Amino acid sequence: MSNSGKSSTIESSQGIDSPSASKHRSSYVDQEIPSEQAFHQTHLSESPDGGISAWLAVFATALITFSTFGLLNSWGIFQAYYEENLLVHTPPSTIAWIGSTQYALVYLPSLATGRLFDLGYFKIPFFAASCVIVTCTFLIAECTQFWQLFLTQGVGLGVGCGFLFSPAIVIVSQWFSKRRGLALSLTTVGAALGSILFPVAAQNLISSIGFRWTVRVFGFILMVTMGTANIFLKRRLPPINVSGGLFNLKAFRNRAYSTYCVSGIVILLGLYTELTYISVSAVTIGVSKHFSFYIIAIANAASMFGRVSSGLLADKIGALNTMAIYTTITGITTIAWTFAKDETQLIAIAIIHGFSIGAYISLYSAPVVAMGKMEDAGRRVGMFMSLIGFGGIAGPPISGAISTATGGFTGAGYYAGGCIIFGVALLLVARYLHLRRLWGKF
Repeated sequence: MSNSGKSSTIESSQGIDSPSASKHRSSYVDQEIPSEQAFHQTHLSESPDGGISAWLAVFATALITFSTFGLLNSWGIFQAYYEENLLVHTPPSTIAWIGSTQYALVYLPSLATGRLFDLGYFKIPFFAASCVIVTCTFLIAECTQFWQLFLTQGVGLGVGCGFLFSPAIVIVSQWFSKRRGLALSLTTVGAALGSILFPVAAQNLISSIGFRWTVRVFGFILMVTMGTANIFLKRRLPPINVSGGLFNLKAFRNRAYSTYCVSGIVILLGLYTELTYISVSAVTIGVSKHFSFYIIAIANAASMFGRVSSGLLADKIGALNTMAIYTTITGITTIAWTFAKDETQLIAIAIIHGFSIGAYISLYSAPVVAMGKMEDAGRRVGMFMSLIGFGGIAGPPISGAISTATGGFTGAGYYAGGCIIFGVALLLVARYLHLRRLWGKF
């Protein structure tokens, strides 16, 4: 069938039959959807690996990670503030559901956004999600009860962030091939910067202008960053109507992909535990409440160097190999964190933990993209991210429940660190299944 024939078929299935109607197609779709053959012939040439448009896509995605993961990774400051002020009578493990819901919903909507992106629906959903996260941030300032915070900060902010992140990292993957590891790691430098700025700003602003105006300042910052990202982010390849629905079960016939998905769920069960509770645990060993807020900022500052170095290393030895090394260190420091006896030890552990944790978040999409065709990458990445979201939503509350039951953080550290290390073992199994040998660049 010719390209025009396929385009007509697609338009008819969407209720656009007349020539005049076709001129007014929804701006959801960036371009005409070509046939799969034409896509392969004209668009799957070597990625430019540079140029103004490519680096603007990296910059825009860095602004997105600043606005999403940068804010979400600062959850520890909200956890501590809510425990000590706004939600004094609510158990810490219950409060943690707000943060874990945020983490999970960054991933869960990816099942829909990945498929929509492959079909060409990108611009308007992206703009709408940007408006949602800005609006929800302003609404947090008006909340006084747990259920209000859960709906706005947990569900609303989480879903909004989830509709932004997955399409952005696929766009960067379209622009880069040989330098993809570096490009993806540079996008997450934005998350590291946000994870530094938001905790430090909160620590200084809450005491001077109060919690409500501090959150409003965050909202104004997001208006600027997300507005800029909407201007500069654009895809390189046109959409294509790849066969299959929202959830492509055939992808799981690839045992390497299936194992990789399971490893992601297990790793997420423990990945965010330390960042969630490190501020609270700092106070229990004698660190001042004023300085405890800075512990998260210190860890996230270290993650900036870890993200860039892991990207450079990934281009040399492979993304999965790099993730395995760095994430093993993350698991070890998650266990070690609970044994810190003073401020100096806690800072040292936070620096090492922050340096290592950024590699997984920076690179986890790269192996998924490499496990199939580029035209289906959005859906494949979306399925992976949606699945690991279940680990993200369950992990911090489980750790909180263990901490409450045991009267300390040691048990939670063993649980979270053990999950991470076991997940790394599954990463190595996925590498073997993909390469058919014990070692190789992947």
